[in-house]
Amino acid sequence: MPTSQTRTRARNALNRPEFMSLHHQPARSGGAEARAGARRPSYKTQQSQQQHAERGGEGAQQDAGENGRERREFPEEDCMQLNPSFKGIAMNSLLAIDICMSKRLGVCAHPTSSWGGMRSMVKLLALTGHGIPWIFGTILCLTRSNTLAGQEVLVNLLLALLLDVMTVAGMQKLVKRKGPWEMSPGFLDYLAMDMYSFPAAHASRAVMVSKFLLAHLVLAVPLRILLVLWAFLVGMSRVVLGRHHLSDVGCGFALGFLHYSLVEMVWLPSSTCQTLISIGTLNWFF
Repeated sequence: MPTSQTRTRARNALNRPEFMSLHHQPARSGGAEARAGARRPSYKTQQSQQQHAERGGEGAQQDAGENGRERREFPEEDCMQLNPSFKGIAMNSLLAIDICMSKRLGVCAHPTSSWGGMRSMVKLLALTGHGIPWIFGTILCLTRSNTLAGQEVLVNLLLALLLDVMTVAGMQKLVKRKGPWEMSPGFLDYLAMDMYSFPAAHASRAVMVSKFLLAHLVLAVPLRILLVLWAFLVGMSRVVLGRHHLSDVGCGFALGFLHYSLVEMVWLPSSTCQTLISIGTLNWFF
């Protein structure tokens, strides 16, 4: 009897609520929650992941800002045009043809060029179209002239030469185009401010002088033909020497005609020329 009572008391004690979890299996939901809890990252892990994400976002924003600044810093002329206009294609093609032909025609650009042996003769021909010899030669002829008509022509020619030198120098300083071959200007080029390629100063001066002499001097037909041929050869000599492009010479020819037309429009009469000569003479002596 005592043994049976003891067993009955033990069973009753085990049936109490606080001892039920010892001989009952856990529910499935509890196992799922345990597995979910095992998979769920800890607080420190979540915090580190958030910090990495914030740093990555800030880095991406900085990279995007730097790329935007770089895109804004690029000038428009350095950007590639994916759909260029017909005008732009035509201008670029003409410019490429001009550069290619000018380099091929520069056969006396260097002593080692194909026509390097004729370089001195071509340079002498180009010197006949330089501004400094023409200005000093005109002043010398003006001091020797005794007629009013001759002095009138020479004074207007001197003004035309000065106009040509100043206009070409200003345009060259504005455009600053270099020649087809890298060459440093000479001493006379610095004096005449002929340091860039566009427009060709020799071509402009040769056309202006030849047109002026043809209009105001009585010359035979062979001399008139030689004068026109001289103007053309002076302009082309600069291309052969590698100093100018073909387009520079062409624009120089057109500019020479323009200078002649301007001088004819503002032609100074004989009285005005005599006044200028007297002022120049007084300045020379005093």
